[in-house]
Amino acid sequence: MAKPLQEYQRKRDFNATPEPAGKRARPRSAHALQYCIQKHDASHLHYDFRLELDGTLKSWAIPKGPSLDPKVRRLAVHVEDHPLDYANFEGRIPEGHYGAGDVIVWDRGVWEPEGDPREAYAKGKLRFRLQGEKLSGVWNLFRTHLAGKKEQWMLVKSHDGQARSETDYSIVEALPDSVLSERTLPPRSPGKATTVRHKRKTDPKALPDALQPQLATLVASPPSGDWRYEVKYK
Repeated sequence: MAKPLQEYQRKRDFNATPEPAGKRARPRSAHALQYCIQKHDASHLHYDFRLELDGTLKSWAIPKGPSLDPKVRRLAVHVEDHPLDYANFEGRIPEGHYGAGDVIVWDRGVWEPEGDPREAYAKGKLRFRLQGEKLSGVWNLFRTHLAGKKEQWMLVKSHDGQARSETDYSIVEALPDSVLSERTLPPRSPGKATTVRHKRKTDPKALPDALQPQLATLVASPPSGDWRYEVKYK
């Protein structure tokens, strides 16, 4: 049976990355279960949603981040478990390494599952309450049948007093900074944000010495077909 953090450790060189090694998963704890959301400017900006369960952080990558609107479903791609120490990680993962880019702790707090969280996780249907610095209220996280290399889940806010319309309020835009250090992510580099297109240079030898304007030609009647034309008078 694979160890909970085996995949996490296999993907990383801890001699180069500042991420915690997480040598082993911690035993089940009686304390409140923590959660965190990390804003990660990797090849694509996304939000890593992590729930403590069985001594590790169950993790999902959410491309657009959470929404307070119950009508909005956010794709959450299930990724490898992370060590509990990762909940406090902020820093830069070096270029050339897995997940290269800047990471900040966008939100953190505790989560309270409804029912048995292990059974709900195994069934792919979690319902829980968040008590965080940014997020609160009841949320739903469920597995879908969408095709993909990794499991495709959805994160959806429940209808409660903390719900808000996405058209009126986007929490990821309104509150972009870290709750741990008040840091913000640096501006995205042009290489990440857009592809620079260079204008094609024109060979000056290909141009004539002079250009003649295209003049109108007098005709006795308007042309047939789907054309536009003007009537001129002398």
